[in-house]
Order: sequence, then C-alpha cells, then structure tokens
Amino acid sequence: MKLLIQAVSIAALLVLAVQSADGQEANYSRKGADTCIACHGDAEVLTLFRTKHGAPSLPGGPFGEGQLQCEACHGPGGSHAGRVRRGQERPSVIIFGSESNTSIEEQNGMCLTCHKNNVGFSWHTGAHPSDEVACADCHNLHHSPLDAVRQTSTQADVCFACHQMQRSETQKAFSHPILEGKMGCLGCHNMHGDNAATQLARLSVNDTCQQCHAEKRGPYLWEHAPVSEDCGLCHAPHGSNHPGMLTKRAPLLCQGCHSQSGHPSVAHDADGLASGTQSRFLLGQSCTNCHSQVHGSNHPSGSKLMR
Repeated sequence: MKLLIQAVSIAALLVLAVQSADGQEANYSRKGADTCIACHGDAEVLTLFRTKHGAPSLPGGPFGEGQLQCEACHGPGGSHAGRVRRGQERPSVIIFGSESNTSIEEQNGMCLTCHKNNVGFSWHTGAHPSDEVACADCHNLHHSPLDAVRQTSTQADVCFACHQMQRSETQKAFSHPILEGKMGCLGCHNMHGDNAATQLARLSVNDTCQQCHAEKRGPYLWEHAPVSEDCGLCHAPHGSNHPGMLTKRAPLLCQGCHSQSGHPSVAHDADGLASGTQSRFLLGQSCTNCHSQVHGSNHPSGSKLMR
C-alpha cells in the first residue's frame, strides 16, 4: 500500500493556485494525496486505492495522470491543510454523506462533474432528488472493491435504510429471493433510469416482470385482461403472505372482478334462486381447480381459461 501511495504521489499536481468559477483563487495542496493521508490515513480512507477512483491507470480518474487526486472530489484543500491560528476555525473542504455540512446540491454537483452521462432523466425529476437524497447517501467510494449498493448481496440493505415498508414486505412468507442475497433492488428498479414515475428498470410493470417471467408474456389466444394490463393487480411485487405473492387468496381475489352470481359453483334451489351453499370445487385451489390457465390460454376451447 505504501508503494502504491508513493506511486500516485509522483503524479500529484504541483499547482498552488487555480482560478475557481466564482473568480476566487482555489488553493490546492502541494503534495496532493500525501497531504491528505498525513491526517486521514485510516483504513477506510486507504481502501480508496483498491477502487477505480484510486487507480492511477484510470484515464481521467481522480488519481490519473495530471489529476487532482483527493481534491478532485473534495475540492481545493490548500487552505484546509495549511496552518491555522489558535482559536481560528480550519477552512472546510467538500465532505460527503448525511452528516456533512456541505449542501446536497454541491455534493451531487461534484459527482456529476464526471458522472453526468451515467445519470438518467429521472434523477433530476424523480423522488430521490425531490427528497434531497445525495449520491453519497447510497454510494461509498472508499469501500473496496465495490460499495454496498452495487453488490447484489448487500444492495437491498442500502435501499431499506429509507424504504422501511418494502423491507417488511420482503420478510413475508412469499417474496423474491432478496433477503437470501440472490436478487437486488436493481433487478426491477433503475434509480438512474428514465422512468421517473416508478423508477422501474423497464417502461411498465409488465415489461419489468417479464424480464424473468417470460412464460407469462403471451400473446395468448384468450387473454386474461388484468394480466395484460398490470401484474400488480393480482400480485404484490415485494412480498405477500399468500402463495404466488398474490394480494388476496382466491376466491376473494377473483371475486374482486368476477361476480359469483349464476356461477355453477353456487347451488340453486327449485325456484332457481342461489343458496348460500357453495360447491366443493370452490375449496382447495378454489377457482384454479377449473380455471387453471389464469394468465391466458392458447387452447381453441380455452375462452374460460380452463385449458
């Protein structure tokens, strides 16, 4: 690690004064990263050199040839690292994270200096910027080799820090394998995508679900209308206590749209009036005892989704 730090120090920028955007002189440290590490040399900071941001071989990266190293992200640190009189407050640099005094706009603006092309339309119009979420609230660039939000096994823990309701839903009896670390939130959502309304990975709920559940895509000769409209009409995407992640158990789910009046499962008396006694075929698997092809049927006689 010491040799790596010395290697990147050779490429340190020796410029003392650079004109900033507001016309004030921005003083950079004389020794680049070596100046910062003299005080901030703890293990969490040094892991930066195991990431892309700390790689001297990354063209245009903070530690690339001729770049500003730590000050590429944290801003000019010459005054911060200089001598301060007793009782005088040390000038601050840009600090990232929820406990920072640096504004969210300034934090994110520094990230967008390099990552402007990685951020989609929804980042500027979606829920995250509206709630003043900073890039550093989800990302930690000093973690190696990847920060937690970019790893499938730990991604959900980062999202659940804010999305508590979704956390509780994934702990229900039936859910996607998120808690097992086999699937992350990015399997369905794209926080930097262009779908600002739902932050989904695709344009609609069905397109997103059918990435994995392609057998439900169709087209079918006999379609079940809610299936082609929105999977969420019957399924709870984050978790449910009902098999198949259904929002309700059948027949209650089915009867939300289909009236049982006149159905063969309801017994009728001699006057043709429906009694309160239901057929045994409505028990067990309920409606799916007969209507097994609930997502659609291609059978010539499958108009009632029974074949």
